[in-house]
Amino acid sequence: MTTQQKIDYKRIEEAIGYLRQNFIMQPQLDEVAEKCHLSPFHFQRLFTDWAGVSPKKFLQYLSVNYAKSLLRKGETTLFSAACDTGLSGTGRLHDLFVTIEGMTPGDYKNEGENLSITYSYAATPFGEIILAATSKGICHLAFIDSEEEGFGQLQHHFPKAQLQHKEGPLQQKALSFFTQDWSQPTTIKLHLKGTGFQLKVWEALLQIPMGQLRSYGRLAQELQMRGASRAVGTAMGSNPVAFLIPCHRVIQAGGTFGQYRWGATRKAALIGWEAAKANPFP
Repeated sequence: MTTQQKIDYKRIEEAIGYLRQNFIMQPQLDEVAEKCHLSPFHFQRLFTDWAGVSPKKFLQYLSVNYAKSLLRKGETTLFSAACDTGLSGTGRLHDLFVTIEGMTPGDYKNEGENLSITYSYAATPFGEIILAATSKGICHLAFIDSEEEGFGQLQHHFPKAQLQHKEGPLQQKALSFFTQDWSQPTTIKLHLKGTGFQLKVWEALLQIPMGQLRSYGRLAQELQMRGASRAVGTAMGSNPVAFLIPCHRVIQAGGTFGQYRWGATRKAALIGWEAAKANPFP
């Protein structure tokens, strides 16, 4: 990510934070642009390029009422969820094409000693990320502030693995999820290190359709683990693959977005961006 891209991201991050705090007042374009020290024209263009929608449209998706209405719908099937999000039969929900393969108990215990992992860095609409993959699938994806920080996190997660700085086809395919036309779905495979319980929670997250949200309690019920909201939340906090495993789609029961491993502002941005993609305005 270039210096200018980092500056632009910080400005948009500031704008989203302001919109989150003041959505009830429905702030005008001029007001938000002033907070970012930009002209309304420049801010409108920068925000639209970054988020894919105008600030006005984005604001409509960052309201608590929107989050509450999604929670009240209570979809029972993925088909009905797809219809409710305005997706056609051919506009498939991309999460259905992400599959998980857990690492063997041996791989899990020996901290990746026998694994060869390639990793690379990339810029996304939500900040810089590090992506890492084994021969079987993506094993790590995280938003980072610097490449040094990202490498340190990867090394901590797989201290005994052979790490090679190289971008492969698995990383390229994962990046396409930020930009692709989802009417032409692709399959992404994940190769994850986690306990049986963690894998079960991560698989459940993949069943939350794009543009929809769940509360921690409801997710626990869907896992047939009533009263285990805290344990579910802990497993979500250990999610090693940002965005592709959509833990950002789980919010508090009252409708507020709550915290996120990679920042509350980024979580709001992801929710709003996905809602805009799933429910495009005419």
